[in-house]
Amino acid sequence: MNRARTPPSDGPDTAPGLWDKVAFLSDPASYPGAERAVRRVQTHMSVVFLTGAHAYKLKKPVKLSFLDFSTLERRCADCRREVRLNRRLAPGVYLGVVSLNLAGDGTLSLDGPGDTVDCLVKMRRLARERMLDAAIETGRVDEPTVRGFAAVLARFYGNAPRVRVDAGRWRRNFARDILQNRDAVAEPRFGLPVRVARAVGDALIRFLEMHGDLLDARVMAGRILEGHGDLRPEHVCLEDPPVFIDCLEFDRRFRILDPVDELAYLGLECEMLGAAPIGELVLDSYREITGDGPDPRLVAFYRIHRAMLRAKLSAWHVLDYEPGEHEKWLGRAGRYLELAAGHADKL
Repeated sequence: MNRARTPPSDGPDTAPGLWDKVAFLSDPASYPGAERAVRRVQTHMSVVFLTGAHAYKLKKPVKLSFLDFSTLERRCADCRREVRLNRRLAPGVYLGVVSLNLAGDGTLSLDGPGDTVDCLVKMRRLARERMLDAAIETGRVDEPTVRGFAAVLARFYGNAPRVRVDAGRWRRNFARDILQNRDAVAEPRFGLPVRVARAVGDALIRFLEMHGDLLDARVMAGRILEGHGDLRPEHVCLEDPPVFIDCLEFDRRFRILDPVDELAYLGLECEMLGAAPIGELVLDSYREITGDGPDPRLVAFYRIHRAMLRAKLSAWHVLDYEPGEHEKWLGRAGRYLELAAGHADKL
C-alpha cells in the first residue's frame, strides 16, 4: 500500500467534488483485482465502500461543532489518525491510508498518478454475522465468548498509558455535560417526557453533590486513560482473537475516560438490544482480571449518564434526517431515556 500524499491545499477549482468521488468509488472497476460489486454505506461524516474483501472509508468535507473535515489536509490527517488509533485494538484490520489521485487528463485512481484529491482508510472487511450486535440478535453469544473479548479489553486498559487530570475539573465537566444533556432531551420540540428527563438529570447532579468523591477517587487512583471512545456492540467483532473497530478518532477528549465508564456504556448498548446480562458479565470479567471493583453506584452513574447522552444524540438526529426517519430516532431517544430512568434508583 502506497502511503497517501497530502498536498498543501485543496487544489484547483476544477478538482472533483464529493459526488464525483463517490461515483468513481462506487464503480467496481476502480479497485485492484476483479471486484464484481461495490456496496455503499453512508453516514453523516463518511461514505464507506464495501468490496469483496475490503472496506474503504471516504470522509465527507463537513464542518460540525465537534469536528472539521472541511479541508483535504484535515481529512487526510484524520485518516492517518484513524488507522493509528484503531490498530491498538484491531491491528490486522486497519491496513493503511490510500490516496485518491487525479491525473492531468482528469482521470481518478487509487494510489495512481497525479495529485492527491482525497484520502481513504482501507480496512479488511469483517463478516457482518460476527459483529456482537448481530450475534446478540441471533442468540449466538455465550459466556466464554463474552469473557474472551472482555479479557482483551482488560489487557488493553491495563497497558494503556494513564492520563493525568484535575479531579475538580473532571467533576465539573460531568456536571456541565449532565445539564446540557438534560436540557436538550427536555426540549419540547422532541416530544419526549420532559419531567422524566429533568428528574434523571437532577438525580445525576445530586449524585455528584453527594457522592462526587467516588469520581475523585478514580482520578486519584490513576484510573483515567485513553480508551476506545465509542465502544458499542456493532464495533465488537467476535473473531479469534476479537477485535474492536471504529474508535472515536477525531477528538482525543472523548477518548479520555474511566475504563469502567466505557464498559458501562457497552453494557447499556447491550441492554438496548435486550441483552443486559452481557454488560454485567463484561464488568464482572474486568473486575476479576484487574481487581478494579468500583462502587456499584458509580457504575450506575456512568450508565445513566451515557443513556442521557445517547438520548440527546438520537433526538438531535431529527434535525439531520428527513421526516420519514424522525419516528425511528425519537423512538430510540425515548428508549434511552426509559433505560436511564430505570437505573436511577441505583444511585
